[in-house]
Amino acid sequence: MSENTNNRRNGRNNHPLKGQKNDSRGKNQNQRPNKNGNQKKKPAFRDTPDTLTQSNSRSASRGEAMRAGRRNQDDAGKRIDQWNVFEKHHNHEGTQKAGVQKGRLRATFLGGLEGIGEKNMMVLEYGDSAVIVDCGFDLSVDLPGINYAIPAVEYLESIKHKIKGYAITHGHMDHVAGLPYVYKDYPAPIFCGSLFTSEMVKKQFENIAETTGLDVEPELVVLQMDNHERYKINEDFTLEFLRITHSIPDCSSLIIETPLGKIVNTGDFRLDPEPLDNHPSDLERLKKLGKDGDVLLLMSDSTNARYLGRTKTEHTLQQSFHDIFEQTNGRIFVALFSTNMNRSQMIINSAVAAGRKVAFDGRGMMQVAEISVRTGNLKIPKGQVVPMREAVNIPDDKLVVVCTGGQGEPNAALQRMSIGEHKHIKLKAEDTVVISSSPIPGNEVRYQQIGNDLAEIGVKLYRHPTHELDGCGPLHVSGHANRDEQREMVEMVQPKFFLPIHGGMLDRRYHGDVGIEGGVPRKNIILPTNGSIIEFDDNGKWYDMGEAPAGAVLVDQTGAIVNGVVVKDRLLMSEDGIVTVILTIDKKSGQLLTSPDIISRGFIYMRDSEELMNLFRSELKRAVMQRYKRIDLDRFKAELRDYVTHFLYEQTQRNPIVIPVVNIISGGGGKSNNNRNNSNEKNGSSKKDNTEQQTEKVIEKTQEQIATEQQERFAALRQQLLGHDTK
Repeated sequence: MSENTNNRRNGRNNHPLKGQKNDSRGKNQNQRPNKNGNQKKKPAFRDTPDTLTQSNSRSASRGEAMRAGRRNQDDAGKRIDQWNVFEKHHNHEGTQKAGVQKGRLRATFLGGLEGIGEKNMMVLEYGDSAVIVDCGFDLSVDLPGINYAIPAVEYLESIKHKIKGYAITHGHMDHVAGLPYVYKDYPAPIFCGSLFTSEMVKKQFENIAETTGLDVEPELVVLQMDNHERYKINEDFTLEFLRITHSIPDCSSLIIETPLGKIVNTGDFRLDPEPLDNHPSDLERLKKLGKDGDVLLLMSDSTNARYLGRTKTEHTLQQSFHDIFEQTNGRIFVALFSTNMNRSQMIINSAVAAGRKVAFDGRGMMQVAEISVRTGNLKIPKGQVVPMREAVNIPDDKLVVVCTGGQGEPNAALQRMSIGEHKHIKLKAEDTVVISSSPIPGNEVRYQQIGNDLAEIGVKLYRHPTHELDGCGPLHVSGHANRDEQREMVEMVQPKFFLPIHGGMLDRRYHGDVGIEGGVPRKNIILPTNGSIIEFDDNGKWYDMGEAPAGAVLVDQTGAIVNGVVVKDRLLMSEDGIVTVILTIDKKSGQLLTSPDIISRGFIYMRDSEELMNLFRSELKRAVMQRYKRIDLDRFKAELRDYVTHFLYEQTQRNPIVIPVVNIISGGGGKSNNNRNNSNEKNGSSKKDNTEQQTEKVIEKTQEQIATEQQERFAALRQQLLGHDTK
């Protein structure tokens, strides 16, 4: 697990919530008290044995092996810390929780300040009221078996009685997909600025219900942003949404009226003057906010703060698609972000003009398209769209497939097509593929790889980053404002304080500079991090109030929460594998009833390491003979783990996870087993009793086990072994 739950992906390691190491395998493995009660190190069985020294030219001390193991633990911990993985049982010293001072407004950031597309979530409090703004997930987490991360919400437990509602700016997953997990424990009305956003929220609850069985019906309230509808939650908060342009339909900025002034959260935005849907940003309302002069705080999207000028309008791309469709004879595949319905509308427009049918592919894209048609945000002529299963029957020069996977995402539609694993489509050299996107930060390798895969097939490929080389017009514009638009936002709203959001620290620092250019004093530029608690008073001052518990909670493909300790073990196993040592010992005599069983996964191939395995078994037999009768079972297993770790490191310079399993056979049963085993050794018999026959079904026998007669006899005892401690 992540011991330091607040290390940042941007490398900030001096966080005040930094905790202490707390890993059971990483320390005190071979320490035990002496007679005086002090801790001292003592070899579990003996120092480096002569047999080990003779078989390996390099003799490693036990301490060296333990240090190597701790390094592996630390490396795995750093991987976990990179994603700021949060654990509830961690001791968050110095944490500030409930108790906003009277007359102060508090903002607590539980996500959205570590990178682009990160899990956005913040909490606003005044008096006995709290409003949660956005609640998304982070899809960029790169840990084994993890699908995405949602915000840790332990802080909400301390203010549960205050929560009056959720305010959602728009329907992107990094703003809405965490809601089902949080809402079930902290229910309150969910306010949206459009029917489309409301339907996107509802779809997240339906998807989670399908995968996890979590059936929760959210209370949704839609405010008409174009009519400037206001909703007074109570005397502390009044909500209003205003239209803003982005890359998903019906986005909104959020205005929250408080006793200390208005808070404006832009959400993700750009100031597109000619959007394809003819719904430009509500600049008049933004300017009026500035003229009224009561905007306390502007929280603004920092995604493109490093880019000069203005983002080009989406409308300029239509001609590029017209040109490609007119000059193409074969099938056309267009990959784009599943929520970009303006782009999908352009493709449909070009398909209609070229006399082509359209098929949508990708679960997320089909869901968003269905919602968009139902809410009037996507207009498709009757009969224009065909199901994907029927696309194979359409003539090549009459088909366009709109699909996901332009970023090379695993299992996305285009990615499966590019490697020949798609259910319906097999790409061929006569096809044309249009990738209508640029690589998102951190995804450059996958973006390049899918380009290579498509080039190997021989398709005609058009990509936005290389559109001039490919012979076409531009194929993508960003959904986020560049610096000139960001500065215009500051100048229109004229806030007293400016707090950049939605980006890593570097982008938000650049955005802070834009705020200064827009007229905000440098002292009023606020740059918090996830977990930060900021308060404002009625004297025009702001205060850093410390840190709240914050971080990433990991979710797997099934929608289930995964503990960080489990992921850390996966990382350790992925590096050096796992070795299980099974010892079956007669309780009375303390002797092994058979040769030790050894199971290796991801460590070494035992068939190619016969000499090492023979030596290993000899050392295990010696260990049992020297120590088993002298100490209790728990201590014996702990010493055995240390001993095996030392032995394997000395022989291989690797540190697999070691699991010792000790099965004690007592009384006549043990004697009977021993006699039977001796008989098997003499007669070569493979007969087993009923218990062995039942347990043999759950044993995965490897070829190396089968090759060893003793392993074959005792592998069937695994079910009985599972009744013992295997820590």
